[in-house]
Amino acid sequence: MLQFGWKAGTEQYAPVELMEYAVAADKAGYDWIDVSDHFNPWSEEGQSAFTWTWLGAVAPQTKQIRLSPGVTCPILRYHPAIIAQAAATLSHFAPNRTGLGLGTGEALNEFAAIGEWPGYAERRSRLAEAIAIIRGLWSGEEVNYKGKYYQTRKAKLFTPPTSPIPIVISALVPHSAEFAGHYGDGLWTFGGKKPGLYQEMIKNFEAAARNAGKDPSRMVRIIELNVGYGSDMDATIQQQLKFWAGTYIPALFDQKIYTPAMSQENGEVVGPDTVKSTGCFSPNIEDHVKFAQQYIDMGFDCLIFHNPGPDQKGFIGAYARDVLPRIRSNNTR
Repeated sequence: MLQFGWKAGTEQYAPVELMEYAVAADKAGYDWIDVSDHFNPWSEEGQSAFTWTWLGAVAPQTKQIRLSPGVTCPILRYHPAIIAQAAATLSHFAPNRTGLGLGTGEALNEFAAIGEWPGYAERRSRLAEAIAIIRGLWSGEEVNYKGKYYQTRKAKLFTPPTSPIPIVISALVPHSAEFAGHYGDGLWTFGGKKPGLYQEMIKNFEAAARNAGKDPSRMVRIIELNVGYGSDMDATIQQQLKFWAGTYIPALFDQKIYTPAMSQENGEVVGPDTVKSTGCFSPNIEDHVKFAQQYIDMGFDCLIFHNPGPDQKGFIGAYARDVLPRIRSNNTR
């Protein structure tokens, strides 16, 4: 089933304001809220709210929308047992609508907070152990885990989840999509790259899922897309550059770039043309329908729309009214 989500940027908005937008997204009929889980913003102009407190505040005020961090790194500044407990508790406030997006993180958050930033191979191994601990604790049973990186001693969640929580794993390249298929319940990635990359990712994801005894057709494939819709595209693009320019620099995701100032400095090479070429910034409904359809045709079934402003509440309502029904009607089976 095709689903649509709204990106909640803790890096851009203060927590109470962002909560108001989340309530608006729920009322507008979006299916998912994907909220960043960062220690630092991408720019010194940004914000830095604690995602799990924010989720706990939002859950009782929303009714239908699924809530998930997009994504949490459960291996360095967090211990996996703490993330298991946090997500389990959230499920009591949002039963049957709690998800858990997981990834290997960025130095911007992990190295900045604890002074550690191992290479990708180690971080991926840590994530595999973390997932085992999280799933074990969600069972409500006692977990004695002894891995290379983590250990637990008679650990048990005395408040286990009230409903199943899908683990959706972030991937930016085909080999990490294979990891997601093997260890996760879904795939989480980001738009703006060449179609061939996503086709290879989906292929690897599905093959790994089947090899692990899963049915990939029942596993969600989430992609986050940058969009602007409304009358002032220049202002929207400038907001994207002000708060999110660092996200366009690949080194931000695998190098030891660990302060907002460093991220902002690297992002200075990004201009409006880059933003336009990797998203859809247009007042035209058909442009957005066509933009979304290419990702649906690649095999993604949950599209998360990230709009940087300036009128966030206006965007949430207008996109849900004008664009999403058109995309949905084109994909009704």
